[in-house]
Amino acid sequence: MARTDETELTKSEEGYIETIYALIEEHGFARVADIAKTLGIKPPSVTSMLKRLDCQNFVKYTRYRGVTLTTKGRSIARKLGRRHRALKDFLILLGVPEDSAEADACEMEHKVNPETIRKISKFVEFVQTAPNTPPFLLHFKKYEKTGKRPSHCKLEQKNAE
Repeated sequence: MARTDETELTKSEEGYIETIYALIEEHGFARVADIAKTLGIKPPSVTSMLKRLDCQNFVKYTRYRGVTLTTKGRSIARKLGRRHRALKDFLILLGVPEDSAEADACEMEHKVNPETIRKISKFVEFVQTAPNTPPFLLHFKKYEKTGKRPSHCKLEQKNAE
């Protein structure tokens, strides 16, 4: 199971909550057919999961009417969204192409410890709000391309004495 701050959810449950949140944000509603299409699964599987999430008080599901997120569900969806953005932004800072960063963030967000996410998020925020591109990022890009550190970016060797 994946860890969230308030409860334990499976990766699949988190995926459903994120999908429902995204559909509601985009269209104002989420229906079984839309969720199934987005996730690439059959509607009966969606219905089964919605019943389970309803019992856990993450969604309010009414047959033939669609689904809404409860306060608890919206809270989890926002947290998952922040986790996803932090990881995606971090990967992009490293030079990962955006489409790969998006896919990798989707996988990583369900497995990474919340404290690690908090640190990554703070790091990304710091770098993105720096007045200039931090020199270490420029040095890293050069190192990534050439395999060599810029001469002014080498650690001093300590004597082994």
